Amino acid sequence: MKSKFKIACLFAGVLISQYSRGQATKAPAYPLITHNTYFSIWSETDDLNQSVTKHWTGKSQSLLGLIKVDDETYRFMGKQSVSYRTILADGNTKPYICQYTETKPVKGWESPGFDDKGWKTGTAPFSDDATQGKATWKSRDIWVRRTFTYNKANPLNKLVLKLHHDDAAEVYLNGEKINVSTGANGDLLPVEISSDVAGKLKNGENVLAMHCENTGGGAWLDAGFADELKPVDNKGLKMAKQTGVMVNATQTIYNFTAGKTDLMVTFTSPLLMDNLNLMSRPVTYVTYSVKANDGKKHDVAVYFGASADIARNNPSQAVTAKKYNTGAVNVLKAGTKEQPILQKKGDDVRIDWGYMYVATPVAENALQYISNDSEAAGLFINNKKASSVTAGTSVFLNTVVPFGKVGSTPVEKFIEVGYNDIYSVQYFGKNLRPWWNKDGNKTIEGELKQAAKEYKSIIAKCKAFDAAMNVKASAAGGLAYAKLCAIAYRQAIAAHILAQSPKGEILWLSKENFSGGFINTVDVTYPSVPLFLIYNPKLAEGMLNGIFEFSETGKFKHPFAAHDLGTYPFANGQTYGEGMPVEESGNMLLLTAAIAKAEGNAAYAKKHWATLTTWVDYLVKEGLDPANQLCTDDFAGHLARNANLSVKAINGIAAYAMLANMLGDRSAYLKYRAIGKDYVARWMQMANAGDHYSLVFEKPDTWSQKYNLIWDKLLDLDMFPRQVYQTEIKYYLTKQKEYGLPLDSRKTYTKSDWIIWTASLTDNGEEFKALTDPIYKYAIETPSCVPISDWHETTDGKQVGFQARSVVGGYFMKVLEQQWKKK
Repeated sequence: MKSKFKIACLFAGVLISQYSRGQATKAPAYPLITHNTYFSIWSETDDLNQSVTKHWTGKSQSLLGLIKVDDETYRFMGKQSVSYRTILADGNTKPYICQYTETKPVKGWESPGFDDKGWKTGTAPFSDDATQGKATWKSRDIWVRRTFTYNKANPLNKLVLKLHHDDAAEVYLNGEKINVSTGANGDLLPVEISSDVAGKLKNGENVLAMHCENTGGGAWLDAGFADELKPVDNKGLKMAKQTGVMVNATQTIYNFTAGKTDLMVTFTSPLLMDNLNLMSRPVTYVTYSVKANDGKKHDVAVYFGASADIARNNPSQAVTAKKYNTGAVNVLKAGTKEQPILQKKGDDVRIDWGYMYVATPVAENALQYISNDSEAAGLFINNKKASSVTAGTSVFLNTVVPFGKVGSTPVEKFIEVGYNDIYSVQYFGKNLRPWWNKDGNKTIEGELKQAAKEYKSIIAKCKAFDAAMNVKASAAGGLAYAKLCAIAYRQAIAAHILAQSPKGEILWLSKENFSGGFINTVDVTYPSVPLFLIYNPKLAEGMLNGIFEFSETGKFKHPFAAHDLGTYPFANGQTYGEGMPVEESGNMLLLTAAIAKAEGNAAYAKKHWATLTTWVDYLVKEGLDPANQLCTDDFAGHLARNANLSVKAINGIAAYAMLANMLGDRSAYLKYRAIGKDYVARWMQMANAGDHYSLVFEKPDTWSQKYNLIWDKLLDLDMFPRQVYQTEIKYYLTKQKEYGLPLDSRKTYTKSDWIIWTASLTDNGEEFKALTDPIYKYAIETPSCVPISDWHETTDGKQVGFQARSVVGGYFMKVLEQQWKKK
């Protein structure tokens, strides 16, 4: 017996060891600091020292890491940002006056001598949205002329055109065409100008002329000139060699060789959902572990630098900074001088209110100072003192941690990077503080102090959680699947903000990152929810509370669920231009039923029973054969008679019946269950396409992923025969591309979250892997180096759109299924 027990234990140990390797060693982008949609910094290259670190939107938010070993310095993190000197201000730097017309001008309009007195005068940038641009432009075309003076006394290094266009644009300098850009570029981006064109700049008066065409959607035009400055030559700076990287749920761990030492750098964002106070504390640990690799002892110091860009929307905003001591921690602090709290909204926007912090325990004897961006690294490399910088547009926060003599025994030290946003969101007209300070009686200094005090215990909890999650995900779907979950975990959480409503309810509000910028979108909640159902169903409630309040207070006056609560960070009511009645009503019913399943009771549903009843009756009326309306896959356009949307409606009706049964309402249970069963029979007939079920009813040459079926399985609704699942899975396996299963028969692109839901319909592990392994292949091979996009091409693995979205929480669907199966 003892020998058998030992063998069993040995086998279990091997299994756990195998499963615990579920951490990813490659990702499209690597999470470094991940707390919420504004405090979210990533590395977009496999080697940490090969690129400037960035906010999830792609804008530079530079973190710099150096290690000095004896007298040699190595860079292990980040890269020096490109700096510019303004030659002609763009609209981001300073609004400017120019002449424009929306009527096609005569030939020669771009030339210096052209008479533009008959044109309008306006303040750029130009936009179709008066709240975004300075001058409103809503016609198809616009022609712009801007006269400016240039002084050739200051020689140029490299002239660049800063240009933001939507859509196609032509740019002229003194009558000569210097750039043609197609489509829209989404932001003010640098365009390098050849030296011969740069030579066309005159000493004195010059003319910048532009023509932009708006072919649909948004409109924008803005431009300026800048000189790209030569980078500071930090002579003697070497590159540390990265020897490995691992991405776990709460930690990203890098290993380097830096001369005669080995360095491990760990970024820990302790997003542990069983402790909301800890999860919402906006403090990331950066841990350094150093040891000698040659058996000798070496003098070691580690440098950490952080740009004030972390606390502003664009680099032209002036910031203030200071250094101080709280008694427990030494602190560097920076934020914009303006402090426009909750005054900006939208998608491609970074926070410019509140303050960033870099802190170290007093006992570490770290040296902290504030410098200009360009001198930051050189001061450390050359052992020089910083000039006194406390304000301006070029501000860098610097921390040097001394390690002393380091031998073959690892020495570990850490710093903290934090952010206090003061107020996080506006909720139906009221500004709400972040959860960690929901009562307004805490300080960020107190949080930094507590984080330092709890460092060892929190790191231990994070490591234990990561290992357990790797085991759980590996057991559910295999190692490749577990690595996807590791990549997704922090991204899914950091696309939300946690707050408390005026009624005292949890609000767990998502932002639609790069898919519109909406807040608390129901069809973003729907795919995101599996992660939160697993680890804290109260967060799932927090995803629904605002939508229920919107309807139940009469602010949303429709018999179906709203699409969203506004544009982030303003949750004051729906701003999406069109509803998704069947989609969102089905989502809300299914999500409420999922919460009941996770919590083991229907108390939450009971609170909102009248609203749920209104929504289910809408589905009974409109859901079986949906009209020409949008679903969550709205990027694919409107679609009437959508079979997958009908599945959602049917399961939504069945979910209501399930909840009625849990609440003891036998009559409602029997009524709605009978309706659901009748609809299933009719659905199977209308969608029948022989060897599969169609995308559109009675069009057998179409097909689609029926990912909405998964709730029939997980909630034990017993609506659809398992034959439907099996038929679909068998058919999907014939439609696979290199990087996954297309969403449907219309295009070759896909949604990776839906593939995992679809794959979870099968109980066959090999079929699940066959459908999901291509998603991991996409994750490690995509040329789109951004926080993983959930919308990509199955043929080449390129991002189609979206990034850094919370919907990757849906990757945990298989884990959720396995967890509920054990109940």
